[in-house]
Amino acid sequence: MDRGERLGIKPESVQPHRPTTNPNTSKFAQKYGGAEKCSRCGDSVYAAEKIIGAGKPWHKNCFRCAKCGKSLESTTLTEKEGEIYCKGCYAKNFGPKGFGYGQGAGALVHAQ
Repeated sequence: MDRGERLGIKPESVQPHRPTTNPNTSKFAQKYGGAEKCSRCGDSVYAAEKIIGAGKPWHKNCFRCAKCGKSLESTTLTEKEGEIYCKGCYAKNFGPKGFGYGQGAGALVHAQ
């Protein structure tokens, strides 16, 4: 087989196979970067099921309060250290502490 050496063409050097460092083995994901990961479960989040909350992607089923499991909306969530909470659980767990905060009038006792 003529490789063109007489015309000054050098034969191609064979590049060794280098495996990808991307853990996703899908050819589509390797080419286009794959889907974002859910902040709660870590699985891929695709456009049809993606909700953005606290600046991160979530599945619809994972977009719940970390304490009580209540389903959240963008207007009813609060975020602390990467987790999302409903406003009630956030206030109860991370709000002000002390006498008279968040317990209602029934908790106040009058001394006589």
